[in-house]
Amino acid sequence: MPNKDLRELFTETLKDIFYAEKQILRALPKMAREAASPDLSKAFETHREETEGHVERLQQVFEELGRPARGKTCDAIVGIIEEAKEIMEEFKGSEALDAGLAAAAQAVEHYEIARYGTLRTWAQELGLNEAEQLLDETLQEEIKTDKLLTELATAKVNRKAA
Repeated sequence: MPNKDLRELFTETLKDIFYAEKQILRALPKMAREAASPDLSKAFETHREETEGHVERLQQVFEELGRPARGKTCDAIVGIIEEAKEIMEEFKGSEALDAGLAAAAQAVEHYEIARYGTLRTWAQELGLNEAEQLLDETLQEEIKTDKLLTELATAKVNRKAA
């Protein structure tokens, strides 16, 4: 077995989140269209714009590593997005749809928060200062989006679903 190090683990995890962000870019417009709540729809649209920035930052991190920006299939995000699609199909037209969409979006956010937190820590350990800054910037946006989704869910969409 070859001697694998933290830099290689960092790169592989970076490929994972790069793939995930690309999949999220494809899923968010449909979620925005399906949401009945204008506030939830707007949150999805805003996060799509932010996600474009996340992809750009990841490309910069790949540049710092001297590697091409390339993803690898992330089974976790594929599963989370598949669950979101099921919610959209099974609850279409119901009062609970927006609550389900918000929950699905938070599952995505929690995955991203875990990944970006880990990557930021590893970048720091590896002395990749620019990468650390870029990953932290994205991490803070993901945390902000998660808080917004929590506020929308608890103040509006969950109550409407009940």
